[in-house]
Amino acid sequence: MESLSLSVNGVSHTVAAELAPTNDPFSGPINNIAQWNFTILAVLMFVVTALSLSENFLVMFITFKFKQLRQPLNYIIVNLAIADFLVSITGGLISFLTNARGYFFLGRWACVLEGFAVTYFGIVAMWSLAVLSFERFFVICRPLGNMRLQAKHAVIGLLFVWTFSFVWTFPPVLGWNRYTVSKIGTTCEPDWYSNNMTSHSYIITFFVTCFILPLGVIFFCYGKLLRKLRKVSHGRLATARKPERQVTRMVVVMIVAFMVAWTPYATFAILVTIYPTIELDPRLASIPAFFSKTAAVYNPIIYVFMNKQFRKCLMQHFIGGGGTIESNMNPTSERPGITADSHTGEMSAIAARVPVGASASPLSDDSPTAQLPIPENKVCPI
Repeated sequence: MESLSLSVNGVSHTVAAELAPTNDPFSGPINNIAQWNFTILAVLMFVVTALSLSENFLVMFITFKFKQLRQPLNYIIVNLAIADFLVSITGGLISFLTNARGYFFLGRWACVLEGFAVTYFGIVAMWSLAVLSFERFFVICRPLGNMRLQAKHAVIGLLFVWTFSFVWTFPPVLGWNRYTVSKIGTTCEPDWYSNNMTSHSYIITFFVTCFILPLGVIFFCYGKLLRKLRKVSHGRLATARKPERQVTRMVVVMIVAFMVAWTPYATFAILVTIYPTIELDPRLASIPAFFSKTAAVYNPIIYVFMNKQFRKCLMQHFIGGGGTIESNMNPTSERPGITADSHTGEMSAIAARVPVGASASPLSDDSPTAQLPIPENKVCPI
């Protein structure tokens, strides 16, 4: 490591060169950014990473402990937790360390690995949200009639998510675009600023396949789901339509959360791709990437901790609750059951009233089927 000699009051001092501002983010902090900026980012990343790791580890632990949670409808939720956990390990932890030092001290190869890992696991998480919306649409809207979501279907969804994400995040390692250090010098990402047309073609393709497509799937599936719920509850009393309103609010929260996490980053990527010579403050340019990492914190809250199944298992683990959860959520049951647990789930009550087939009319309140909500473990976890 190079050193810098200084003379103060006639006394010679040697200071590590890495402490001096530089234009090389791999050897020292970049010019014109004070160390306190990196300190703030390090503190923020420490908080976000700690929350994300603890929340997502809890999701995986509780799912491992309670076998009734290991069902096809929950596979993609656990997959989301795994992806968010890996994003926090590879992105959050490294970002905390590099911001604490003020530059990417791990080197260029580590930058490529970190950039690929964060992008890959981030896109896996994004597509997990899209597949999750499709599964809910599949279970409630029943586009294939009586066909149920089985383990093999859930596994196919997981294979699609991981394979499709790899296909569109590995090319920069091979030379179609590249993973490089960001403007602030403490994180790594695809090269949004390249003037090369080949790199531009990758960014546009990446934007379409990894943002527009999953966003379109989410809007389509949740839109169909809400239309189905409105159709089924049409003409009922306001109190009978309460579950629909609750699910509608939940869907809105899911869509808004997705937009908050990924729209700034996608917009930023397209902006600097179209205008690669644009002058942006490195601190401002780091905000979209930070927002995308915060998704790993609130994804478990929205998609898991608001899941009635998971909450009950969580309470049983920490507080204890006898064997009530096991009896009320029998994963081997194939017929509708009337349990205390099934009567309390909004999605359970709604799913039981949804007719099979698009042309069927909504069931009346006096219909026997409407009085037999299917178990909580047989509907999409909301």
